[in-house]
Formats: sequence, C-alpha cells, structure tokens
Amino acid sequence: MRLRLAAAFVLLATPVAANPPDIAAIVETHILPGYTALASDADALARAAAADCAPGNAELAVAYHEAFDAWVRVSHLRFGPSEADDRAFALAFWPDPRGSTPKALAALIKDQDAAVADPAAFSEVSVAARGFYALEFLLFDPQFAGGAAPGDTCALIKAVSIDIAANARSILEEWQGGYGALMSAPGNETYRTPNEAARQLFTSLATGLEFTAETRLGRPMGTFERPRPNRAEARRSGRSLRHVTLSLEATGELANLISGGDAAVAQAFDQALGRAAALDDPVFAGVADPQGRFRVEALKQRIDAIRQLLAEEIGPDLGIAAGFNALDGD
Repeated sequence: MRLRLAAAFVLLATPVAANPPDIAAIVETHILPGYTALASDADALARAAAADCAPGNAELAVAYHEAFDAWVRVSHLRFGPSEADDRAFALAFWPDPRGSTPKALAALIKDQDAAVADPAAFSEVSVAARGFYALEFLLFDPQFAGGAAPGDTCALIKAVSIDIAANARSILEEWQGGYGALMSAPGNETYRTPNEAARQLFTSLATGLEFTAETRLGRPMGTFERPRPNRAEARRSGRSLRHVTLSLEATGELANLISGGDAAVAQAFDQALGRAAALDDPVFAGVADPQGRFRVEALKQRIDAIRQLLAEEIGPDLGIAAGFNALDGD
C-alpha cells in the first residue's frame, strides 16, 4: 500500500494574507529550477546506465548520487505534476516497512519479466520496483550488486534508470506546460486566489519538514530502548544524513521566499544545518549509542523548532492556524 502524505490545517476566520508571498517568483526561482535539475540529472543517469550498467561502475554511481540529490531537493513539492500518475511514489517509494522493494526486484529478475525491456510496460510495474530506492538496492545491496544473475540485474538497472528519467521529464514538462502558470497567476479552477497557492506551498514546506523530522530521523532513532539504525533512509549508499541536509537547504530556500526573508526563520534553518554538519554520522549508526542518539535527537529538536516557528509566525500571515500535519505510512 502506498505511502500517504496528508496535511491538515485550520483556516482562520479571515484567511486573506496581508502580504502574500510572490508566488510567480517562487515558481520561477525555486520550483522550476529544481525540476529542471532533476530532469537533467535523471537523463544523465539513464545515459550512464545505458553506457555501462554494471553495479560497480563508478560513473554510474556518480550519476545516481547526483540524480538522487536533485530529487531530494524537490521531494517536498509533492503536489500537482509530481502527484499525477503516482510519479512521486514511482520516483521515491520509501519508507518500505514490508520490504516490498527487494521482493519486487527479485521477482522481476527471477521471472525474467518482459516488462524490463519495455519502458511502457515497466511504467506499470509496482512502484516498489521503481525509482531511486529500487536503484539503490540494485547498485549497492549485495543481494543484487553481487548476485548470481549480473546480466538480469544490469538490464533492470537500465530499466529503472530510464523510468526515473521519464517521470522526471514528465513532471518538468507539466510544470512548464501549464501548471506553473496556474500557480503563478491564480484565478483559475486549480488556484482561485493567491492565498490558495500560498497555502499549497506552505503545506508542502511544513510537510517536508515533518517528513525529515519524523521519518528521516525518527525511523532510525526508534526508541531509546530499541533504536533502529537499519531503518535509516538510503543507508546502503551512505546518504541518510545527506538527505536531511539537502532537504533542509531546499525547504529553507522555500521558507525564505514564503516569509519574505524573515531573519528568525533564516536563523532557525542555519542552526539546524549547523547541527547536521557537526553530526558526522552519515547513516545514523550512532543512534544505537546513547551519546550518538543524543546528537541525532538534538538535530531533530532543531527541525521541530523550525516547524513551531513557521506554524506560529508564518502560517497565520497566510490565514493558516496550525492544526496538524501528519505523515501516515502503512
């Protein structure tokens, strides 16, 4: 069952912002550049896989990391074109509490599924076998990277990379082909007022921060008695902390644009990024040690402080009173 992102806020009685953010500027300087970079890096990934799909190929690994970086930088923008046709889930199916991804990949290899050689057919396979987290298994997990069927694994790496590029390109094309204009110039069926567009962006910002705090950090933290470092995001490729940093940088940029350069917001993000930079624990292995857990928890507290600041200081300016912002996965 897919991961569900749900956000709920309470609108104030007078929901018209006195100084709404410049939505067109946010689209032009934050959203479109982010998706342009994703499409470009995803195309480079597909080309690298086509040239040499061996899991040990250094150039392929570089392309994987660059494309994954680009995705994380826009991963908070899960609405509109990224939501259509389950594209965001096809790019990033995680968390995966039932271990569906390795099972789906193994089945495709075992069955020598014809969909692997047909991009149109592959776009219909389970999202668990698609996207960056599936590619991470294929490139870095010994079950696949050092498996007994290197030819089949290689073909699947190509298929997943082509699929990533196709989804990234489709998202960008829809933003460039009309959706960006709908958001930039409200007064249409999608965004009737500037405040509706602003609330969409604020929801994305708040939800992205919650995902980082509660899922990227919360899952490996587990409980004090039972830490779960093996649940860290993208740990096989050493990217867990990097995702937190990239997401903070991207959501910080959006928060700055929404808040009009609010100094307190900028300072809160700087403090969280400082904590992340000092952590020196790329896959959150330290959560198994009380002192290491304390450092990860301190980072989470900084992100929670950002969330509270935004809810109390920025949300009301947009006609939003914080209710809750829930991320529900099953």
